[in-house]
Amino acid sequence: MERVYLRPTAFVDSPVGLDEAAQRLAGGLTWFSAVEIIRRNGATVTREFVPVGDIGARLPELGEAGGIAWQRLTEPRAPLPLRERTVPLDQPQVMGIVNVTPDSFSDAGKLSEAAAAIDAGHAMAAAGAAIIDVGGESTRPGAQPVWEGDETERVTPVVRALATAGTAVSVDTRKAVVMAVALEAGAAMINDVSALTFDNRSAEVLREKTCPVVLMHHQGSPETMQQNPTYDGPVLLEVYDWLEARIEAAVAAGIARDRIVIDPGIGFGKNVQHNLELMNGLALFHGLGCPLLLGASRKRTIGALSNEAPPDQRLGGSLTLALKAAEQGAQIIRVHDVFETVQALRVWRGLRDAALTAR
Repeated sequence: MERVYLRPTAFVDSPVGLDEAAQRLAGGLTWFSAVEIIRRNGATVTREFVPVGDIGARLPELGEAGGIAWQRLTEPRAPLPLRERTVPLDQPQVMGIVNVTPDSFSDAGKLSEAAAAIDAGHAMAAAGAAIIDVGGESTRPGAQPVWEGDETERVTPVVRALATAGTAVSVDTRKAVVMAVALEAGAAMINDVSALTFDNRSAEVLREKTCPVVLMHHQGSPETMQQNPTYDGPVLLEVYDWLEARIEAAVAAGIARDRIVIDPGIGFGKNVQHNLELMNGLALFHGLGCPLLLGASRKRTIGALSNEAPPDQRLGGSLTLALKAAEQGAQIIRVHDVFETVQALRVWRGLRDAALTAR
């Protein structure tokens, strides 16, 4: 059975003078002037590039799925409700990472104590992070699971302190018990790297809440996910189909679609080539109709492309991937280096604003 995908491409700095030849991507700051129509029938994949001005005449032949994908590509994303705060998604927002773990790949456990993690979260919020993502279990390649009691003990005081100060807090967890306790402590969002597959109680917890949830693609578990990851077809399409299925499963479990955020899961069961293909094709995922989160900060791919630079020396690569994500309309960019990323995105937006007003 043939499947049709639409990937926005030929991005332009400004639609000025292009009339109907450019479309705004998901209500954000990015405009595109062409669409790659991808058709997949079994192992056969064909690709065709079509100018935006011609896509209307082509929609009837693309069927219902193509029409829905086009509508989702061009409709704005609603602001993200995070308790007392509302985060607009018409521009890229930064999510700061606070790992309250002794074995974090990025900072070697520097924030494993609650006081240090709270201070880091406050500093990230002051530097411009719209959301702080607090995690109590490392999910780096090779990491072992953490007992839910220990994980809860790690994240709860950090969540409570940050939320009390008015910060929008997300909790990075796969476990229903941790989700429930963190939400009670003031968390406004759940970021589940397993996309609700690790703990069958998670959907029940979230069904009763009104908070957003991030569903992230992964292949395998953290213990084994980087042991020769492979895909049956193009990784971009495989990840898209998997996320589409997880969205449908979450909706069937009673979680409203407008509460779902998606993440292609850079580095979670992917080799360097897989990650690069996902980054280059990131705009495809807007066809799922959910806000798009990208977490590539300090990831292994950066080290692989820069003489095996260690995690704390991957700032340049992290900024490159953050700007690549912004260029393709990602609404949330999850990073360790908040100040630098916020600054880069402000300059990027300044260039966009200048292009819009140029004559």
